Amino acid sequence: MKLSRIIEKLQLEIRTGANRLDVDVTRGYASDLMSDVMANANERDLWVTLQIHQNIVAVAVMRSLAGIILVNGREPDAETIRKAEAEEVPIMISTMPTFELVGNLFELGISGT
Repeated sequence: MKLSRIIEKLQLEIRTGANRLDVDVTRGYASDLMSDVMANANERDLWVTLQIHQNIVAVAVMRSLAGIILVNGREPDAETIRKAEAEEVPIMISTMPTFELVGNLFELGISGT
């Protein structure tokens, strides 16, 4: 499913990477531990996290992720936005908690396997 369709269906707010929303999302990955994401996330996964610091962008680039969804209405800091814009990493915001957001992704056909 295209990232743009997920954004539309879940009413996510786009913070960065608006020019990369046509990417196909292959699956989802939810974790707040960057070492876990580095070890287990796959290319074009959509990462769900509450982390907001700039290291999330480095992990997304390293793993070639489709994008990052920040939960609970959390906003990335200015340095994270700057780095994500430079690397063209889509960051979206959801007011939903992780559990609810992941359930909605699953209903859209985005699984973790």
